[in-house]
This record gives sequence, C-alpha cells and structure tokens, in this order.
Amino acid sequence: MLTNLPTVKTRLGLTDAVDDGLVLSFIGWAGDLFEKHCHRSFERSTTATDEFGGDEREISLSRTPVESVTAIALKSTEAEGWVTESPLPDFLLRRGCVLTLAAQLGTRDELGRVTYTGGYVLPGTDPEEGQTALPKAIEQACIEQVAYWYQNRSRLGYTGIAAEGGSVTLHPKLELLPIVKVTLDGYRRYTL
Repeated sequence: MLTNLPTVKTRLGLTDAVDDGLVLSFIGWAGDLFEKHCHRSFERSTTATDEFGGDEREISLSRTPVESVTAIALKSTEAEGWVTESPLPDFLLRRGCVLTLAAQLGTRDELGRVTYTGGYVLPGTDPEEGQTALPKAIEQACIEQVAYWYQNRSRLGYTGIAAEGGSVTLHPKLELLPIVKVTLDGYRRYTL
C-alpha cells in the first residue's frame, strides 16, 4: 500500500476503528488507480518481469527505479518456452527505467523477457542500501486522495434521479483529484 492506515487516520482525525476497513479499501483503490494512471507498479519486487518484442532494443521497464537485472530470456515458441541468455547480453540501464540492449535478441516474431529487481520500498519498511523509498509526494497524494474519498463517501455510490416518466441512475466513477493527477504525471511510465 502506498500509505498506511495510521497515517490516513491521523490526517482525518479518526481515533476509533469503526471505519478502518473502509479506509483500507480506499487506500487499496488509490494504489490501483495510481498504478493505472502511471502505467507502472510502484512496489519493489526482486522478481519483476517485463516482456518485449524480440526485435526491440529499448525496453521501458514497469518497476522503477531498477536496482539490478538478473536474467534476459527469449521465446520462439510455446513448446520451447523461455531460453535464458547466458551470459547476460550487454545492456545499458538509462535513468533507472529504460533497458537498452546492445543488440536485438531475436526477431519481431519472438518474445523477450527481462527479470530484474526494481520499484520503491513502500511506507512502513525502511529501505536498505541501494533501495529507494517511495517518494513522499506519491504517499502524500495517496493520503489526500483517500481523505477526499472518505470525506465524500456518501456521494461515491450510485445516485438516483427521479423525474416524470421514469428515473435515471448515474454511476459516477472514482476520479483522481486534479492535484493528485499533476503529482502522478511526474511518475508516469511512457512506453517507447
């Protein structure tokens, strides 16, 4: 989770546990929407994998910053499966998020896969040497988004409007606050 329950409860001034489940749901929703908006995953993984075309040399990775690349593999057919390149092909890691291969692995009819360690250490865990904590701006955006949803929770569901001759039910979608979108735009993953 991009923030934790006690932090959001402090922001909202909540002292009891009555709405803890609801607040936790909002935190989870925010994380999902943030990742969808940014086209990336924030949480650090030691076994992250991204697939790419066998003829591609520039791969925009989905969990950044990247700490290390552990394997690069190529697949020509499902029957053959993934064949790990050994030794690891020459590559350059640019800005901690784009893997540039020195040469293409295969053809456009094949798939490549990179396995790596990358992403942010989420709140509640201290990053070790070489790891990167989730930027405070993302956590604060999550706190504010969750606080807004909580404070407006009665307006987030279905809204019925009755009129002469029938009724209309509106299904509002969960929108990100404008300031949250601006903050997240700085962390978007753009595919090449």
